[in-house]
Amino acid sequence: MNTNTPHHALTNTPTNAYAAASQSAAPSTRWNNFDDAPEQSGFDLIPKSTLVKVRLSLKPGGFDAPEQGWTGGWATQSDQTGSVYLNAEFVVLAGPYAKRKLWSLIGLYSPKGDEWSQMGRSFIRATLNSARGLDPRDSSDAARQGRCIASFGDLDGLEFAARVDVEQDSRGDDRNTIRQAIEPGHKDYAALMAGSAPAATAAAHAALRGAATATAPTHAHPPTAAPAWSRPATHTPAPPATPAAARSPAGMGKPAWAQ
Repeated sequence: MNTNTPHHALTNTPTNAYAAASQSAAPSTRWNNFDDAPEQSGFDLIPKSTLVKVRLSLKPGGFDAPEQGWTGGWATQSDQTGSVYLNAEFVVLAGPYAKRKLWSLIGLYSPKGDEWSQMGRSFIRATLNSARGLDPRDSSDAARQGRCIASFGDLDGLEFAARVDVEQDSRGDDRNTIRQAIEPGHKDYAALMAGSAPAATAAAHAALRGAATATAPTHAHPPTAAPAWSRPATHTPAPPATPAAARSPAGMGKPAWAQ
């Protein structure tokens, strides 16, 4: 055995194919050259009361109560409050906000009383009216049947027209949500369901984009100083730690009306 092998020759010997590849001449790949990466998408809020067409998706929570008709594991029960709800995600299907996602809780039960569950039932009724083209004033047998479902699974995948709202999360930050469906009889219902953005929505979006462009900083000349990421690293003292009691709680949580 050759005992004169330099220590660095042992420590630098690749132990697997991945290490060998990483030590070879670095190729230009999408994970070491980010020049052609797409720019970040904006996360500005959709303005309150914007009308959009959305698709509803339910995230199963695994909670069943057959005596209530809650089967299939679609409902979720809160460990903190005992409330029961449907965990809903909405994807905007058309218009200037296409592909944006919004979230909401559809109330089924609250230990505080019936208000939240009644709000949930009203929302589901309006959602079925919107998705199935039922006039909310239609009391015919066909309309009544159209407002019935076999299980909450019938709601998963429904496409309907809705009004965007804004609420605060548990950290006090604004976020978009859906609380109201747009039903037949509304002047913009047909256009929304056809995938066209109402004129007011398109105009508001254009105005917001124009305002953002007008307020964006511009540079007459390129900056002469080297950007921070290209300068040698320097040591910056860490700020004093914030006491745990002063920090905001993490997570999105539920709004007060959803407890």
